[in-house]
Amino acid sequence: MKSKSILVRLRVCAVAIVCGLSVVRLDALTMGELLGTPNMTPKKFAGLFEDFGFELHPFDVQDPNQFLARRRGDCIDYAVLADYILKRHGYYTRLIRVEMVGKNLGHAVCYVTESRAYLDYNNRRYAFNLERSGPTIRQVATKVANSFEASWTFAQEFTFDYDTFIKRAVYTVVKTAPPATDPDRVKAATERK
Repeated sequence: MKSKSILVRLRVCAVAIVCGLSVVRLDALTMGELLGTPNMTPKKFAGLFEDFGFELHPFDVQDPNQFLARRRGDCIDYAVLADYILKRHGYYTRLIRVEMVGKNLGHAVCYVTESRAYLDYNNRRYAFNLERSGPTIRQVATKVANSFEASWTFAQEFTFDYDTFIKRAVYTVVKTAPPATDPDRVKAATERK
């Protein structure tokens, strides 16, 4: 009789676990939902991630489906996904990584030209989840470093391809170099002519 009671309890526990896992899956965002959301805006995108947890994945960008299902990741997972989704909704986005001195820390954000702001995984829980900034890498790097109460050494605009999982540097700005030589500033000046 006692063993039958234990079996019943085990079955009840197993059913409870399966039901609990099902709820997590039903609750998870999917790439299809993000791509299919009508009128997706940077602010709306950022608001979808306020309950996500932080979990460092050094040197890797997490598979987007894994990031969405687990609801855990880091700044580069979020920035790359924002870049991917918002570009497909018609926004002009740029991925920027900022290296900071003394903190042994780098941070990635997704800059949205139309909003003149960047999406920052550290700000996803706030009402103001977009951080206003000028468009140059130097301006973004300064704002990001200030949010960490740090000084930046260099910043880089990069691209990422989910098909190949390859990051490619586009422009690098070194803080100690004269601002007039910043490659994104030089490019902007030649485009205006």
